[in-house]
Amino acid sequence: MEGENMRLLVVEDNASLLESIVQILRDEFEVDTALNGEDGLFLAMQNIYDAILLDVMMPGMDGFEVIQKIRDERIETPVLFLTARDSLEDRVKGLDFGGDDYIVKPF
Repeated sequence: MEGENMRLLVVEDNASLLESIVQILRDEFEVDTALNGEDGLFLAMQNIYDAILLDVMMPGMDGFEVIQKIRDERIETPVLFLTARDSLEDRVKGLDFGGDDYIVKPF
């Protein structure tokens, strides 16, 4: 709809990086945030997002677990991994689990 911003969920356990990402996005998007996988999963299950930006390495539930649970619930929101895990195996794993893109930090 015209005049409405897209709604994004950013799940990142590094608080300073999370704040930097939000500062970049908040002028153009409505942004919700989570500092861990459990909170990110909760928000993804409770709200409708246009896209999810998801870290992989987080304490507790990692990003791969989060996307598996999201996809198990038939939530098809596009997911962009933003992570320091740069191996080919991790990239393939992220895409196989239903990620739409995989960007390696630093970006």
